[in-house]
Amino acid sequence: MSPAGDWTMLTAVVKAGANAVYFGVEKLNMRAKAANFKIDELPEIVSFCKKNSVRTYLTLNTIVFEEELDEVNEIISAAKNSGVNRIICWDLAVAMKCKEHKIPFCISTQASVSNSASAGFYKSIGAERIVLARECSLEEIKKIRKNTDLEMEAFVHGAMCVAVSGRCFMSHHLFGKSANRGECIQPCRREYSVSAELGLDKEIYDPIIKKSMLIGDDYVLSAKDLCTIEFIDKLIEAGINSFKIEGRKRSPEYAAKVTSVYRKAIDLYYEKKLTDEAKKNLLKELEEVYNRGFSSGFYFGKPSSEDYADIYGSKATKRKEYIGKVLNYYKRNKIAYIKLETGNLKTDDEIMITGPTSGVVNLKLEKILLEEAFVDKAIKGDKITFPCEDLVRHNDAVYIISQV
Repeated sequence: MSPAGDWTMLTAVVKAGANAVYFGVEKLNMRAKAANFKIDELPEIVSFCKKNSVRTYLTLNTIVFEEELDEVNEIISAAKNSGVNRIICWDLAVAMKCKEHKIPFCISTQASVSNSASAGFYKSIGAERIVLARECSLEEIKKIRKNTDLEMEAFVHGAMCVAVSGRCFMSHHLFGKSANRGECIQPCRREYSVSAELGLDKEIYDPIIKKSMLIGDDYVLSAKDLCTIEFIDKLIEAGINSFKIEGRKRSPEYAAKVTSVYRKAIDLYYEKKLTDEAKKNLLKELEEVYNRGFSSGFYFGKPSSEDYADIYGSKATKRKEYIGKVLNYYKRNKIAYIKLETGNLKTDDEIMITGPTSGVVNLKLEKILLEEAFVDKAIKGDKITFPCEDLVRHNDAVYIISQV
């Protein structure tokens, strides 16, 4: 199951091999700052996914306030009429509305389901799937599997929150942006210093002494990204029904790459070809896109200090730089026509083209044609053509990819 923050990401993950996608509409989902979709786009989203045999999951997984109940009803009604497969929710009011509209629902990881008794309760109110708490270990998941027949979903890759199941108040306290309403601005990802005031009685002691210190070299609240590619076989064998990739606020190329890598891993497992060497190669691919360093999360016990990032930002081994846009695409000959608006390109460069309908297209420049002549290099302002197997569209963005 892959994230879809907008049309470009949706198209990209479907092309990359997702079996299912999860996405939100304008409000009441845990990624308020993602682009998200509009309610009236639901029929088009569902139609596109059905054509590609991809299931659709709509997230309605925030806390819901009294004045929002009518809005919940409107969104669920639209989802039902559009043919959305399931709603992902946490608030029991949303679960109740799903039952009223007779649309299947899953229980979000926000509910912290970490035992079979909880699973049994949610089954009793009609849930068809539980998204397990991220704090569950592999051994705990196996035990839960033995004691429930509910479908189980678990996160396999992406950002980890320092708080239990993401229920954090730091962003709300500091900036009035609640994580429990999908508005978190991630102050935990920053570097912090600690200040202390020494001296209790001004009449006896010297004036209060203020001291401060930097907390080592680590970002002590910023967890590394979860990555399970090196033990994905163990998760398959534990009986998990759905592997979830986090990342609706990340880039389309990130979502596409992570989806394609886990798609390969799962397929290789069932072909009995998921060797240690294959896992190493897949891990290298994951390192190419945005990441804060990798951790196994809670799957083998509680994370240690090594599971916290030592930098703010990404450790990706590759980066993209905008270079131009697509002017046209000639379907018969499979040729892309682009304008370089900045920088330069040369043969053998790796480029990426992204767009709402095209998704993410990666290719290596084998030939460059400028004014009907083959050249080794093109510069800012040039309009060039080159072979491109995948269909791209007018105004799609073009990026050059380089090693970091």
